[in-house]
Amino acid sequence: MKHYLALSLIYLALLAPGQAMAKVTGAEFYKEVLQGTPLYDDPALDSYIRKLGEEVVAQSEMAGEKFIFTLLDSPDLNAFATRDNYVYVNRGLLNYVSNEAQLVSVLAHEVGHITRKHVTGQEGKATGAQILSTVAAILSGSGEVYEASMAYANSLIRGYGRRNELEADEAGAEYMAKLGYAPSEMISMLSMMKDYELLQKDRARAKGASKQTYHGIFSSHPRNDSRLRTVVGKAQTFQAEQSRGDGAATYRKLTEGLIWGENFLAKETKSQRYSDMTLRVRFDYPEGWAQTNDSKTRSSIGTSVSDAKDAAADKSDSTADSTSNSTSDNSAASTLKSGDAKLTMAPIARTNQTPEEYLYNYLKVSKLDQGSAITPAGLTGFSGILPGGGDKPDSRIAVIYYKLNAFVFTGEVNKAEQFAEADKLFVKSISTFRPISRREIEGQKPKRIHYVKATNATTFEKLGKALKLSTSEVDDLRIINGHYPSGEPQAGDWIKIFKQ
Repeated sequence: MKHYLALSLIYLALLAPGQAMAKVTGAEFYKEVLQGTPLYDDPALDSYIRKLGEEVVAQSEMAGEKFIFTLLDSPDLNAFATRDNYVYVNRGLLNYVSNEAQLVSVLAHEVGHITRKHVTGQEGKATGAQILSTVAAILSGSGEVYEASMAYANSLIRGYGRRNELEADEAGAEYMAKLGYAPSEMISMLSMMKDYELLQKDRARAKGASKQTYHGIFSSHPRNDSRLRTVVGKAQTFQAEQSRGDGAATYRKLTEGLIWGENFLAKETKSQRYSDMTLRVRFDYPEGWAQTNDSKTRSSIGTSVSDAKDAAADKSDSTADSTSNSTSDNSAASTLKSGDAKLTMAPIARTNQTPEEYLYNYLKVSKLDQGSAITPAGLTGFSGILPGGGDKPDSRIAVIYYKLNAFVFTGEVNKAEQFAEADKLFVKSISTFRPISRREIEGQKPKRIHYVKATNATTFEKLGKALKLSTSEVDDLRIINGHYPSGEPQAGDWIKIFKQ
């Protein structure tokens, strides 16, 4: 579905970008974007960006109008604006920003696109195509999709798109100056982006590919671009009486620990898998199981996990999870409906007894049918069927030992005739129980941004060796600190590094 949406957007862009934008509202774009990439989960940073964005808007021709500023959890260096006053900033862009003033320059530039009407009407064709290509890439996750659509967008940029970018820079620099920031920080930010673009193009060229980046209209370096320096220079006439400085200390505080690169924590995991990173265990369960919670449970899609010992012996206190449209081992259509079955797992302190003895002596199980030893992932365990009686159906119970815990599974159904089908699913789920390895845990830890102060002996090469970085990663280190391709930090400088 995501690929279909992405290709549809490209199709619209190739036919008539202006018309495509005219037919898609900002709210619709917002919904489509969030289908492909999540919001970045950092309330303080999100609030910071919204606050700065609103301050920029207050200095613009659209002061008083509502703008929506959104922080996306994407590693790409990018920001963009759409119709109806929506502005998006990628988490990846923040990795490259050095201070608050540079962040404001990006927000002001994007607000400038909106105030100058670049995202609406015929004049917005180039900007619209860029937005469509960005959304297409987000939805498809495909670099090829992005490159194909950006190729068309850039053909438009060579026309009036260049004018749009310079107008947005001019407007943004004016808003910055009115707020008390130095407009020259915009040139510093764009210079870093140009360095990044050159590095990415070199890397892409080595692979026989091409690469497009944010802004990307300068044939010369921004520091030497006379048009940019002219439009930014005009903003000096709007300079506020009181300077805000560059806000570097505030920016460092709010971005300490910011995720660098791919956010493995936000990656999609198997939808039918429960993982407990505290207990370091996981297990899978049938497709279609739903989740419910109460105050005593750990839960995941399709099952619930109770912390209470009583949950293993008395299910009246546990949280029930239901199956819906599950499939049995023979792939036949399931007759189980929502609420017909539940599987709970209770981590309880183990004893020196065997799992079988634990069931009979500690959990006070009086009778067990078809009892047998189980060894999921090489662990020791025991499982069997608890006979029902009267109107009470049979149920499945299992105990698996791991470290200091006995993990007690109980599978229950509402009606006796449902048990045979449900028990196949219970047994299969229990058999997938296993510890989470250290490699799995480490693999889910993303790299994060940290700040250190340079000394007289600090060089990027030495930092790279200390952090065990590749040559390519040392180049990244130079880029994010504004020292690409060969600069070095001065003693006392704050340096951004990234590590797990």
